[in-house]
Amino acid sequence: MTQATGKLSLQEQFSPTSICFGCGPANQHGLHIKSYPEGDRLVGTWEPEAKFQAFPGALYGGLIGCLLDCHCNWTAAWHLMKQNNLDSPPCTVTAEYSVKFLKPTPVDAPIRLEAYILESKGNRATVHGELSVRGELCATCKGTFVAVKPGHPAYHRW
Repeated sequence: MTQATGKLSLQEQFSPTSICFGCGPANQHGLHIKSYPEGDRLVGTWEPEAKFQAFPGALYGGLIGCLLDCHCNWTAAWHLMKQNNLDSPPCTVTAEYSVKFLKPTPVDAPIRLEAYILESKGNRATVHGELSVRGELCATCKGTFVAVKPGHPAYHRW
């Protein structure tokens, strides 16, 4: 829950028992990424810790990928839920994504995540994500996320 608004994140609202390392509320060792609707986008803030550094003062690139992957995945799930008039988001998985590192990401300030839909068709959505610190864009992501069907290991994961 964000202290500023008192609203539950999508993860807390729709997947409180998720064990995903990036965004699962139930993973005691996870990152607990939280995503909130803001207009046609999802936004979130995440606080880095020194233990996640790649080199002094800069966030490890693999973690940047994780932050963007989870946040963009939730953007796709939220969009597909709204597009299909569902009561809850479908379970979505990453089909592909790429991250572009624009500059080192500082670990001494909150990280802002923002993502929006580029295109959507059927059970898939392509998402653009951004990671910034103090208003400076540090990394971007483009990914395709797909809602899974019964029989897939991620089906009903939230």
